Amino acid sequence: MRAIDTNVVVRLLVADDADQAQAARQIVLGGETFLGVSVVLETEWVLRAGYDFTAPQIVDALRALGGLPGLTMEEPEQVAMALEGLEQGMDFADALHLARSGHCREFVTFDRKLAKRAKGLSRVPVLLL
Repeated sequence: MRAIDTNVVVRLLVADDADQAQAARQIVLGGETFLGVSVVLETEWVLRAGYDFTAPQIVDALRALGGLPGLTMEEPEQVAMALEGLEQGMDFADALHLARSGHCREFVTFDRKLAKRAKGLSRVPVLLL
């Protein structure tokens, strides 16, 4: 199994460099590939900040990526929950932090916006300090 970096994922999704996009396709489609949660997080940021992708475009791209044969995504249920949060207007990083905290008794934050948007979306209670 091969692990891939964010730049490989981005080349695959945006194909803004034909040679690198082809190489990324060959790597991802050519065998067992591992996609780490940290790479997913960074990919969302790059697509949003560097390529002006909208939240629906990001959700569609990452869901399509996760469905590729031979690709194993780390913690796919948590990533799926975070994508749902993004669809509901949450910041993806915040949604992912919450999704990965499901084993905790509460999630503590000073972020009022996060606490407000997390209502009904989080499995763990969000405590606003």
